[in-house]
Amino acid sequence: MTRRELITCLGGAAAVWPLAADSQQRSGVRRIGALVPRGPVSPIYVRSLQEGLETLGWVDGKNIHVEYRWALGDVDATRAEAAKLLALTPEVIVSGGTQATTVLKEATRIIPIVFVHVADPLSGGVVQSLVQPGDNITGFASYEASIGAKWLELLKDIAPHVRHVLVLIGQNPTWRMHVPAIEIAASSLKVQLTKAHVGNAAEIKPAIEAFARKHDGGMIVLPDYMLDDERERIVALSVKHRIPDVYAGSEITSGGLLFYSSDWPDLYRRAASYVDQILKGAKPGDLPVQQPIKFRMVINLNTAKNLGLTVSPSLLARADEVIE
Repeated sequence: MTRRELITCLGGAAAVWPLAADSQQRSGVRRIGALVPRGPVSPIYVRSLQEGLETLGWVDGKNIHVEYRWALGDVDATRAEAAKLLALTPEVIVSGGTQATTVLKEATRIIPIVFVHVADPLSGGVVQSLVQPGDNITGFASYEASIGAKWLELLKDIAPHVRHVLVLIGQNPTWRMHVPAIEIAASSLKVQLTKAHVGNAAEIKPAIEAFARKHDGGMIVLPDYMLDDERERIVALSVKHRIPDVYAGSEITSGGLLFYSSDWPDLYRRAASYVDQILKGAKPGDLPVQQPIKFRMVINLNTAKNLGLTVSPSLLARADEVIE
């Protein structure tokens, strides 16, 4: 799809939106769109959104119809998916992640958008204010900047010997928020950082193997769709080189040592409350952006044992899940 075709498609969707919305409401079935990341955890996000909607009385196939499209990591592909979704004229769209949200915000100023797990919606220009987002958009932020320091602190808690830390950075622009917090924490914890920007999967192995030459190393893997897709490869490399690793997510937990993030499925469940209010007449720009209220930490004791680490009872007590 060319840029001109995309713009034409999006413009057409906006033009027919009011008539389509009236038709949907008269039929008694409301149409909702969802543009969410495609990956190993996509079914979890979809199920969480559905659970939240059902709790509020909105049942897919009964009084609502939810159309899903996928944010694919590549921005042009995501724009094409957004165009397909907008052509279906939903009454409200749930967007998952910064990329999908930015694409939709650029594409429509009419259809309400409820975003989920956007790391920094204010500084990123997604909203005008957290209290009064304005325009046709509101939602649920995924992180506060201080979480970057938390990842490093947890790495030092579980592997006190670590003196060098690799920060693996993908294409997700939220690294600009996370890295400064990690740098501040590194200074106080007397840790030396190595920042590795990897633009594709082929660059992961060389980055980790170059870092593995350092002694007393650890690794933080920042949130990024591509890095999530390559999680098994990253874990295998960290095991091979005996690098304690911390991940900014808690849905995919195979093999890695420690996982810590806001509870993303909970954000999707909470997003349903804003969808409900908008379907009942609320304006998205009047609904304040909400911060995460639930966080999850998962510790893999098998990996700790293989790395020769003894996890303190106090850290285990703080974990939401322990893999044995």
